[in-house]
Amino acid sequence: MTISDMLSPFDIPPDDRALAIRETLRNAIVDRRLAPGTKLSESEVGSLFEASRTVVRAALQMLAFEGLVKSERNRGAFVANPTPEEARQVFASRRLIEPGIVAGAVERVTDADIEAFRHQLQEEVRFMNERGPAARRAEIKASGDFHLMLAQLSGNIILQRFMDELIARSSLVIALYGSTGVSRCGHNEHGDILEALEKRDVNRASALMLHHIDHIEADLDIRVREGLALRDALDI
Repeated sequence: MTISDMLSPFDIPPDDRALAIRETLRNAIVDRRLAPGTKLSESEVGSLFEASRTVVRAALQMLAFEGLVKSERNRGAFVANPTPEEARQVFASRRLIEPGIVAGAVERVTDADIEAFRHQLQEEVRFMNERGPAARRAEIKASGDFHLMLAQLSGNIILQRFMDELIARSSLVIALYGSTGVSRCGHNEHGDILEALEKRDVNRASALMLHHIDHIEADLDIRVREGLALRDALDI
C-alpha cells in the first residue's frame, strides 16, 4: 500500500490528512532519516502525499510547534537545526523532568509492567545485533521508547506530553551532534534503571536516570551527519 492509498484525498478529512502527514514527517525526523537543516518544500511534500499546500502547511505548523521544524520568511520550512545551547537545554529539561517520572513510575509499577520493560530491552538488543541504517534507526527509536514507557507508567498525562516532545528533540540533537548515537552502555543503563524500578528503589532509580542522561549528553559532539533526500527518507 502506498502513501497515496493510505491518504486518499476523498476518504480522509483535511485535518486528519494534515495529522497523518505530520506523523510521517515526524517519524522520519525522529528516526534520523531526515537530517537537521533538510528543506521541506510545501510543493514537494504536497506532491509526495498528493495533498494541497494548505494541508501541508498545517502539518508543518504542527511540527514547528513541537520544535522539530523551523519556518524562515521567504525561504520556507526546514527540519530544525538545534544550536549547541538548545541541545544543552533539551538535556537540562530532561534532568528536571525524568527523576519525577521515575518516582511516579516506582509508585505504580506492576509485575506486568516489569515484563513489558524486559521485552523492550530485548528489542533494543535485537536491533543492536543487526546491521544497516534501518536497524540503527530502530535501535535509536527503541531506546527513546524506553523513556516514553516510563512516562506513560508515571500516570501523569502532562509529563507524558512533555517527554514525547523532549524525546523527539533529543533524537534531533543526537542526529546532529551524536558521536555514537545509542550505545551498548546506554542499553545497560536502561537495565540498571529497570532493576531499581523492580526493587521499588526510587532514590537509586532517579540517580541512575540522571547518570544516564549525563552519559547521553556527554556522547555529543559537533559533527553534522548527512541525511537522505525527502523522497528517500519517506520511502515513497
